[in-house]
Amino acid sequence: MARVLVTRRLPFPALDRLAAAHDVTLWEDDLPPAPERLRELVADAEGLLCLLTDRIDATLLDAAPKLRAIAVYAVGTDNVDHAVTRARGIPVGNTPGVLTDATADLAFALILAAARRLPEGERAVRAGEWRTWEPAGWLGLELSGATLGIVGAGRIGQAVARRAEGFGMTVITSRPTPLEELLESSDVVSLHVPLTDATRHLINADTLARMKPGAILVNTARGGVVDQVALAQALREGRLGAAALDVTDPEPLPPDDPLLDAPNLLVLPHVGSATHATRARMADMAVDNLLAGLAGEPMPHPA
Repeated sequence: MARVLVTRRLPFPALDRLAAAHDVTLWEDDLPPAPERLRELVADAEGLLCLLTDRIDATLLDAAPKLRAIAVYAVGTDNVDHAVTRARGIPVGNTPGVLTDATADLAFALILAAARRLPEGERAVRAGEWRTWEPAGWLGLELSGATLGIVGAGRIGQAVARRAEGFGMTVITSRPTPLEELLESSDVVSLHVPLTDATRHLINADTLARMKPGAILVNTARGGVVDQVALAQALREGRLGAAALDVTDPEPLPPDDPLLDAPNLLVLPHVGSATHATRARMADMAVDNLLAGLAGEPMPHPA
């Protein structure tokens, strides 16, 4: 029986399977442990089930000499320094595939909300600004016949494309369409790339300038893919019609972050996978990975 650290409470039955096989220490707080506290907690651990909010790097692994398996409760693993884990022979697993439909649903919900200016309309009702039916009130983008550019045509990007086709949209993807051409042609751009050195600030002042005037940007990938300073400027100058984000950099955004003052902006608290079924299945996959890794077997879902 190995000692395992779980860095956040996961209210799903999968943790019972883990606790039946190993000695589990659970971080009970609603917020993630601070880095120094995480190092203390993981000092004697052989297994680690962590979240995106936990940075797994050389400093942490130096404090965890017994660690031999890491399961990340997420698809993206940009919180892990893979060069370090590979060098130390520590397998890392993630939870791919399971959140495809939930995240694609959320991405398309953001597209619809931004295109039809739903947040503005809802705020107007609550503020008493809805006076009567207005012929030119809250006009937005009609999706039928509009072009959706998908940057990153993996599982989630392809699922968003299927939804868009059902709405009568023309879909182009960054494979094979060059990014510049995609940005210039799209009424809506939806981001679905992992965060890597190559994709950090992929959407920046230069690429934003290539987007069609009035276009909509949607990001359900990772916050770091977008240069938020450049995005805020593009929104303030009216060059973009709107932006809808489920992810930011950092997360959460400080309440005084200048981005939040930008017009025509919708920001959600990273809820792309937030359905009961998806989060429970993610827990199952993370536990499956950790059980296999601690048994010396290949993880079923290696990152």
